[in-house]
Amino acid sequence: MKKIYIIALIVIFLDQITKYIFKNYFTYTKNYGAAFGILQNQQIFFIIISIIAIITIILIKKDLISLGFLLGGVIGNLIDRSYYGYVIDFIDLKIWPSFNLADAFSTIGVILLIIYIIRNDINSKKP
Repeated sequence: MKKIYIIALIVIFLDQITKYIFKNYFTYTKNYGAAFGILQNQQIFFIIISIIAIITIILIKKDLISLGFLLGGVIGNLIDRSYYGYVIDFIDLKIWPSFNLADAFSTIGVILLIIYIIRNDINSKKP
């Protein structure tokens, strides 16, 4: 099994279990939008975008950790959107909008993917 799928499964598990365990101990927020609560109540749009992202990640032939983080994060929040109609956020740092582990892993995945792309772009330009 490709490592991106193993990483994605771990991310999904961690995201879903922490939402279940910690929702009564931390700030429990129902997010009907996307990041920072934008585009409220556009669940069908977010589900379609999530499915497109999942298919795109699966079709990419690279077995990158960043894609595993991103895939797991997208699926973790898609599970919430499909089951509850909103995403459960529970981590509140008071200086940033509340979020969950799926959001954190998606962000880490995007950052790692950008680094990978920049490094490969720089290396491909070397003589």
